[in-house]
Amino acid sequence: MSNRDPRNGPAPGASAEAAGEPGPQDGADSAATISELRQQVAEAQDQRLRALADVENVRRRCAAQVSRAEAEATARVAAQWLPVVDNLERALEFAAEDPGAIVEGIQAVRNQALGVLAALDFPRRDDTGSSFDPARHEAVAVRADPAVPAGAVIDTIRPAYGEGDRQLRPAQVVVAGAE
Repeated sequence: MSNRDPRNGPAPGASAEAAGEPGPQDGADSAATISELRQQVAEAQDQRLRALADVENVRRRCAAQVSRAEAEATARVAAQWLPVVDNLERALEFAAEDPGAIVEGIQAVRNQALGVLAALDFPRRDDTGSSFDPARHEAVAVRADPAVPAGAVIDTIRPAYGEGDRQLRPAQVVVAGAE
């Protein structure tokens, strides 16, 4: 129970402190409390600024790591293509001496390039004979062919590389249409 009667002020014999009125000690206590609260606010602001700086440092480190990883991946892929370029140059050197050898050389380099793509998980796909799938194919023409069911791929104009989510490009195909 309170020593104060809300209608008439403090109850008889109640102290001024109990009635909520400032006493001689309250001014010093309030100043100390305010000082302590200001110190806590300053510490919290300092912690916030430090946390923001830490987040910014992490963001910069992550960006630098991503950039390094991209550069390393690009360098690894380029290194896999260097032998292909070397063999193309060799084939061109021998082209003047033996023009027939150039065809064999180009076929060998093409096979090497296909091997590099397959090693990078982008193998060449031959979709001739499969059913047309708009996620895997780009129809460039429709041709009636009584020997093939409608909707089947009857010719590949440009092959696809890769599978599913790891597809570099869809195949450009000719699709069998109804007669």
